[in-house]
Amino acid sequence: MMFHPFHMVEKSPWPLTSSISAFTLTLGFVNYFHNLNFNVFFFAFLILVLSSFQWWRDISRESSFQGNHTLKVLNGLKMGMLLFILSEVFFFISFFWAFFHSSLSPDIQIGSNWPPLNVNPFNPFEIPLLNSTILISSGISVTWTHHCIMNNKFNSSLLSLKITIMLGVLFTFFQLFEYYQAQFSISDGIFGSTFFLTTGFHGIHVIIGSIFLIVSLFRIKFNLISSVHFFGFEASAWYWHFVDVVWLFLFTFMYWWIY
Repeated sequence: MMFHPFHMVEKSPWPLTSSISAFTLTLGFVNYFHNLNFNVFFFAFLILVLSSFQWWRDISRESSFQGNHTLKVLNGLKMGMLLFILSEVFFFISFFWAFFHSSLSPDIQIGSNWPPLNVNPFNPFEIPLLNSTILISSGISVTWTHHCIMNNKFNSSLLSLKITIMLGVLFTFFQLFEYYQAQFSISDGIFGSTFFLTTGFHGIHVIIGSIFLIVSLFRIKFNLISSVHFFGFEASAWYWHFVDVVWLFLFTFMYWWIY
């Protein structure tokens, strides 16, 4: 028998069910836009959540109980996560591109002004500055968690990770409150669409990152992460730092620069 350091993945239905449910989720959005019917969306969302949960459960078992994640496999997982974050960088670049295309040379249709006339942007030194402080603080606390794990201080890592998750939830709450107070909407031309699309997708990434960290919290609590084998948490920390950096660009250009 030939031995090698790679993990030969067993057959799994979860990639198929996840892709079909993700496609159906998009169709559900379109159905809602045209018919104001959320049934397809909720059904697809439920299947996607169940598929993702069981897929991640299997990966956690492969790593923690079966010992299939060798150094070679971990290097592949790290490269995959880095490429995923790179794809997310270009995802946000497309929104910033649209924003700068219109802001640096405002069209005559919007009065050659940026922001357009009768559009009152947010004061960057109120909720946006508070949210910036919250996210930067969460970046510090998640780094604290990382160092605690590497030094076998798991009680401290649980505390610092709970603080990070709490800060992420707090950021989401304040962002929703900010949207509630907005004096313009996503339908207010190019300014409204670029602002709410970019900040909204960032908010979704904060929610996903918070879920990522919550999963890591339970894995630490149930001793599924050790001081030498913790890539699941490390990937969530990378993702969280990426979310922090995107917010700094958002705050600088979409709040402070245009104010």
